[in-house]
Amino acid sequence: MRCKIIYLLAMISLLAVGCNEADDGHHVDPITLNEKIQGEWGLMNLKMVDEVAKAAKTEPSEQDLSTLFNYDNFRIKFNVDENNQPTTYEVTGNVPPLFALNGYWSLSSDFQQANGEAVRIYLYSDAEKTMKTDELRLASVPGSNEEMELHLVRVSGGIAFVSYKFKLNAIN
Repeated sequence: MRCKIIYLLAMISLLAVGCNEADDGHHVDPITLNEKIQGEWGLMNLKMVDEVAKAAKTEPSEQDLSTLFNYDNFRIKFNVDENNQPTTYEVTGNVPPLFALNGYWSLSSDFQQANGEAVRIYLYSDAEKTMKTDELRLASVPGSNEEMELHLVRVSGGIAFVSYKFKLNAIN
């Protein structure tokens, strides 16, 4: 009987402790990828990967382009509206374009995928977002380190032949 009383008192005290958290009634929306990606990003590193050579295990399959062709001054800015919805993007710096230097953007998903599949950043030439010009893969999501990695993959006949890996850091 004594064990039952002690058990009952322990359960009541656990319930009382668990209910001390005050609910202020405010709901906070989760942080979207739009919010994490928006802003200006500077290039830390740019690698070109020969996907055919990589698949055939032929070296060299990668080349660092970071210090070539003025890529050291590459910047990209992703803009959002007052509701954190994607609007325009712009690449600055005197660099050879690997994709359109300005336009509009959207994401394939507002959140990271549970299945590990990369979220896509779709690039468009029109504000209605009907004329897609390119697609970037979000390989590394910005977090506390304020870094992001984007992949641009070029495909011919359904086979990837070259990709570009942009490692970026936030410009404050």
